Amino acid sequence: MLNLENKVVVVTGGTRGIGFETVRAFYENGAKVILFGSKEESVDKALNELKREKKEVIGYYPNLTNYDDVSRVLKKIYDKYGHIDVLINNAGISAKERIENTTSEDFAKIMDLNVNAIFNTCKAVIPYMKENKGGVILNTSSMVSIYGQPSGIGYPSSKFAVNGFTKSLARELAPYNIRVNAVAPGIINTDMVASLSKEMIEPLIKTIPLGRIGTPRDIANAFLFLASDMASYITGVVLSVDGSARS
Repeated sequence: MLNLENKVVVVTGGTRGIGFETVRAFYENGAKVILFGSKEESVDKALNELKREKKEVIGYYPNLTNYDDVSRVLKKIYDKYGHIDVLINNAGISAKERIENTTSEDFAKIMDLNVNAIFNTCKAVIPYMKENKGGVILNTSSMVSIYGQPSGIGYPSSKFAVNGFTKSLARELAPYNIRVNAVAPGIINTDMVASLSKEMIEPLIKTIPLGRIGTPRDIANAFLFLASDMASYITGVVLSVDGSARS
């Protein structure tokens, strides 16, 4: 029912956490997956792990903040497969410093990777999707794009921007049968969360109506759904996946 067999899927930030699990999930559902990472070593490590699982995935490490570099790699992928069906923009960095301890360079760095990089990948991939008369673009947002957070102002600012980018691009590309959606994860059991103490985690869990923190597979499953034909009439949506009944 997902109908992802032989779809060509590009996942940025695909070497660990949510991105890595998303790579695995799409492969398991028949897609041809290409992961992007920030550097050669992290890409090689992820690919070696997938090879141990007998998953044939390829990887690249373009500078996502450089349009020419991104365009070059996406053209290489298109030339190899003849189509790019799904782009998942998952790469990003977070922040936790208070504004008085944040430099303008710090803020610009977050916006560059969390927003400008998405512009670059989308701009580079859209001509291929138009040529193939359809495609899916999915962006990773965050629960803080809806609720904000008490410090680290750059991160929620960037994710608010991702939401606006998603909704606007969805309207622009709808006539070309290209759907654009975002997933806004809540508290997810990634390496960063796993390193927190029990004393810090338990109060967080108490705020979640479903009574647990999420897993990377929870987010990967949301991406699977939105990329599939089951979501063929959904575009311009920011889907909260946070175990919460809040609106």
